[in-house]
Amino acid sequence: MSGPRILVVGSVALDSIRTPYGEVEDALGGSASYFSCSASHFAPVSVVAVVGEDFPDEHRRRFEALGVDVSGLATAPGRTFRWRGEYMAELGHAHTLETQLNVFADFHPRLTEAQRRIPYVFLANIDPELQLEVLSQMRRPRLVLSDTMNYWIARKPDRVLEVLRRVDVALLNEEEARALAGETHLARASERLLEEGAHAVIVKKGEHGAVYHAREERFLTPAYPVAALTDPTGAGDSFAGGFVGLCARRDRSDGEVLRQAMACGTVMASLAIESFSPERLLETTPHEIERRVRELHGLIHYDVFPMFDA
Repeated sequence: MSGPRILVVGSVALDSIRTPYGEVEDALGGSASYFSCSASHFAPVSVVAVVGEDFPDEHRRRFEALGVDVSGLATAPGRTFRWRGEYMAELGHAHTLETQLNVFADFHPRLTEAQRRIPYVFLANIDPELQLEVLSQMRRPRLVLSDTMNYWIARKPDRVLEVLRRVDVALLNEEEARALAGETHLARASERLLEEGAHAVIVKKGEHGAVYHAREERFLTPAYPVAALTDPTGAGDSFAGGFVGLCARRDRSDGEVLRQAMACGTVMASLAIESFSPERLLETTPHEIERRVRELHGLIHYDVFPMFDA
């Protein structure tokens, strides 16, 4: 696997999910799982997370088959973090039925010296206090992407904003961006977050794609059209995996690389939602990923020519 290494700090969980297209019980889930299965197609990944004694060995082997370094996946006495959710027909939002933090409740990431020097970092959706703990341990990373959720925005908005100021790119969905910025208009919300000190934000818009917004640049990509939508869980983390993965593979995060990274993120999210758990991310190939990126490019590319007489 080419490219510098990527570090992800987040959750590895067992999910039980029901959608109109089926259901699973105790399937591999968690933000770090989806991210790793996505990003590992582009560059080597190291995971820092915690699971319980009940975590199936088969899932560790699945990570290892992708070349994911699981030496930082600690096993603590107790049960693995579990989430149970349900999606209605519109598949827009998950309805949480049950959350069992279990060993994840006492998770405090402690990085090794080698992990501290990893240049590309994803701070998945965990307590912003923990995200700041990780940032305080890192040694001059080249690119850091963070994620969050409304739970943390409602309870610790100042700490969420502090994370945004310290990372290179903040990843939020529409609802989170509006809530954190205190603006209902999405473009103004992004501008407000930049005024608050964010360097750049990516706003995920579900079936309407995503927008990259920095002080000097704005870029949007539509969603890749998916016919076999099955389970939206993990789409955002899979997007992050494609985005950071491509930047690590090219070892750059500027100009056209950022635009292609947005496309890669979009494609990896499209794969993730075609199955329960990260199954499609596990089985996809470089050829399929590149084909979808090219198809996405074809959907949005057009030549600009004069439309009106001088």
